[in-house]
This record gives sequence, C-alpha cells and structure tokens, in this order.
Amino acid sequence: MPLVEFHNYSMGFKDDDGNVSNLIDNLSFSIDEGKALGVVGESGCGKSMTSLSLMRLLPDAAVVQSGKILFDGKNVLEMSEKEMEVIRGNRLSMIFQEPMTSLNPVLTIGNQIGECLLLHHPDLAPDEIRARTIRSLESVGINNAEARLSQYPHEFSGGMRQRVMIAMAIINHPALLIADEPTTALDVTIQAQILDIMKGLKGDSGGLMMVTHNLGVVAEICEEVVVMYAGRAVERGTLKAIFDEPLHPYTIGLMSSIPTMTSDKSELPAIPGSVPTIYDFGKGCRFADRCSKCMERCMREVPKSLLVGKDHIVACWLYPEGEVV
Repeated sequence: MPLVEFHNYSMGFKDDDGNVSNLIDNLSFSIDEGKALGVVGESGCGKSMTSLSLMRLLPDAAVVQSGKILFDGKNVLEMSEKEMEVIRGNRLSMIFQEPMTSLNPVLTIGNQIGECLLLHHPDLAPDEIRARTIRSLESVGINNAEARLSQYPHEFSGGMRQRVMIAMAIINHPALLIADEPTTALDVTIQAQILDIMKGLKGDSGGLMMVTHNLGVVAEICEEVVVMYAGRAVERGTLKAIFDEPLHPYTIGLMSSIPTMTSDKSELPAIPGSVPTIYDFGKGCRFADRCSKCMERCMREVPKSLLVGKDHIVACWLYPEGEVV
C-alpha cells in the first residue's frame, strides 16, 4: 500500500477580488514505504506548494480546488487542524528550504529540537529529551553535540544549520520525510555530505520526498521521479526510465542542460524563455510557448497523462498512443 497518494489534486490562489487562479492542476503520484521520490522542475513549477499541500501549511490565499491527498490511507485535506498537529512533525515531517529563516534566532538549538520531541511525547523526562536530542544531532554528523545544544543558529555555518534542520525533522522517526531543496546555497563539499546523510535516512525514516531542481541530487537518492512544469506533472516514472529515455520536451531540455565532463565549456543548451506566472498559463499545454516541438493542438488542448511504457507516464501530444492514467 502506498504511503502517500496524490489523486487529481488541484489548488490555486485567490486574489483580492475573490477570483481563483489555478496553479497545481490534476496532480497524481504516489510514494511507497521505504522509497524515495524526486519532484523536479524549475523554480515556480509548484514543487514547494505540492509539499506544503501535503503538510497542510499552504498560505492563506491558497484554495484547494479538487482531488485528494492520502497519507496512510487517510485524506489529509479532510483532517481537522488538531488531527494534523498529531501527525505533522511526527509521522509526517519536513526539512524546509532555508534553515536560517526556519530556525528561531532567539532560541537555542537544543530548545528548538527538544520542542519537537516534547510536543508529541509530553511524558518524556527532561533528561531523556536531552539525550535524544544529542543522539539526533550526532546522527547527522554534528560533533560535540552536547556542547552545541546551548548555541544559537547564528553560531552555526549554513551547512551545520541544514544538519540541525534534518536532526529536527527526523527526531520523531517520521514515516515520510519531505526534503525541500536540502542542498540549495551549499558548496559542493557540504552538498555531498548532506546527500550522504539523506541516503542513510531513507530507509530509517520510511519514505522520502525530495523536492529539488537539481537532477544530480535525484540521481543520487531517488528511485522514482515526477517532473513538474507550471503546476502539472509532465512526466513521471522510475529513475531509470526518466534518465535513460526522457520523453517530454521539457524533461529532455532539463537533461540536456546538465554539464558533463565532455560538455562544450563555452555553451550549454538552455530552454528558451521562463516559467509562466499563474496569470499567464495558456489553455493547452503550459510548456507550449517554450517548446520546439509545439503543434497547434498543444496551444488549445491539455494533453492527457498516458502510460507509454512500463512505469513511464508522459503528458504530451507527441505521444498520442497509450493508456490514459
């Protein structure tokens, strides 16, 4: 049984006049226990809104339009806030994108991590909370963890703050861990260390949802991939299927832009244009105005998601044959 299931989930944002513009459109995918899924795409593609939807932490202007999000078989969209508080930070946890703004600057690291534990285990003695907090910090490679408990976020480097965020997210051993751009703004050495930690957590924490624009990160950790563009899943499948045989022009463009040892150093291929805003989406395929393979049909009709190979789904009019999923 899948741990997480998105079923035709759609959400948008309400403006000052009460009009709702759609962002995430009919999104469907699942994450199995013990598996890692990569959600990839450029900034503005709806990746973070997808993870915040699962956590039920959407901004006030957000409006859920349709669909279901199942966690452990229960629709989180129908849960009360009290029910969400029981699983959020406990069974379901998230590493947020920017640790410096996610950590409270006036509370010690020990207090912030310990609070996550105390909230879900109020009967724990202070000594036990302290011991578990130290173990959590040690598990993410922070040396001299006991002395670090009394320090504040500004006393840590960017990479160490990211480790603190991971320690906080995993202290309750969640069934699903969401990592939103966990290596952004870190140098390559620290990135490699954080990825090693994430690999170790994958089995320990159950399922993993890796939200990133970095395909290299996905290749290191994930077994399955969802490629998002402008709020839609344009392609999804196993890591091998997506990396060995990308089908959607957007996925092909992303793959082509990855530098390799044999790349021409003078120029890397780039996808022209930029991701449209929520107010500029066209009637048909949202990638149409940037696509070199665009046809008239692409401008006026939304392509259906078709199963075109074993565990490989694409939404593109270039592939009209396949089972609708």
